[in-house]
Amino acid sequence: MPRPAEFACQEWAGFGLSPGLPAHPPVGPVDTSGVSERTWGNTWRYVAGIAGCLVLAYFPFVSRRRVPLLGLVDLGFHELGHLVTRPFPDVFTAAMGSVTQVLVPLGIALYFWLARHDLMAGGLCLAWAGTSARDAAVYIADAPYQRLTLIGGEHDWAFVLGPSHLNMLDKAGLIAGVVTAMAIVFVAGGVFLCVVGLLRRGEPAAPPASGDGSTWVRPPARIRHIPPNVLGAPVDRPGTRRDVLELP
Repeated sequence: MPRPAEFACQEWAGFGLSPGLPAHPPVGPVDTSGVSERTWGNTWRYVAGIAGCLVLAYFPFVSRRRVPLLGLVDLGFHELGHLVTRPFPDVFTAAMGSVTQVLVPLGIALYFWLARHDLMAGGLCLAWAGTSARDAAVYIADAPYQRLTLIGGEHDWAFVLGPSHLNMLDKAGLIAGVVTAMAIVFVAGGVFLCVVGLLRRGEPAAPPASGDGSTWVRPPARIRHIPPNVLGAPVDRPGTRRDVLELP
């Protein structure tokens, strides 16, 4: 049964439409300047991310020294690992200094990569985790010799790998090699994330996810035919809108 004309007009007004407008309003040219600028901006952003990962890797792997300033941050997280795990056994507390300085940047990298979908930030933090892991590997390799200058206290890995605990000082070089390989994987993964972001720089951002982890997408709009007499206009009146846009 057709509805009165006033209700049909109210429905038109709710969607910002008027019965006297053409059925298909003209569409002007699409301005793509913003998209182009955003693409170029993302290009340089990811190029800078790749360069940043390589610069971070240069210090521990080529220059064989800590990354300036960032090495002090690693040292802070190293000592924080000791502090947080102090209630646990001494051997665990000693090992957790080096473990914490690697886990913190790794956790930040995963946050930016998986939660924020920011590949450049995730890549840089992953490269940071690689430099920190390389620093830990140098510390482990020094356990049998204890040549490194410490800020105080006992050598962590000489204590962990010493005869009173794991008794693996002869395996310190092997363990350091494994940690160094892991550091290389982290740095390479950071560069890879930035390269992926560079290749996908022109794609639109992913829509925000809903609370249950699924992504909600609005269904397409529907066009419903309304007889002309419901709108109060004669059938042969030119320019009469007879379709109503329905949003789900």
